Amino acid sequence: MTSNRPYLLRAFYEWITDNKCTPYLLVDTHLNGVLVPQQHVNEDGQIVLNVSETAVMGLTMDNYAIRFNARFGGVPTDIQVPVGAVVGIYARENGQGMVFEPEETPEPPEPTPPTTLKKPSKKPALRVVK
Repeated sequence: MTSNRPYLLRAFYEWITDNKCTPYLLVDTHLNGVLVPQQHVNEDGQIVLNVSETAVMGLTMDNYAIRFNARFGGVPTDIQVPVGAVVGIYARENGQGMVFEPEETPEPPEPTPPTTLKKPSKKPALRVVK
């Protein structure tokens, strides 16, 4: 089965925002594919990201990564976090949320090549059936 982490992340994000709280992500930056400003990473290799609608632009959360644009020190920055790098999601106001166990980050499926349609060898014909 596929990981349930991306589904839980989306559900907790919605739950936190529906309750008028600010969703924060705790991210392990040691994993491959994490693109965050390194000057904001703590000594443990983690970063906390505010992913509220007022803090980010273009937020997408698919089954492989969370992507958005945010400002760090006034500089617009594209952020990418594979779902396997998310340690937890919680509300800033009360700390309620979820912490995840470490797991391997699944690789996105490779795109399948388009199938070529064979041309019919003869013209299609209609006939009356009684």
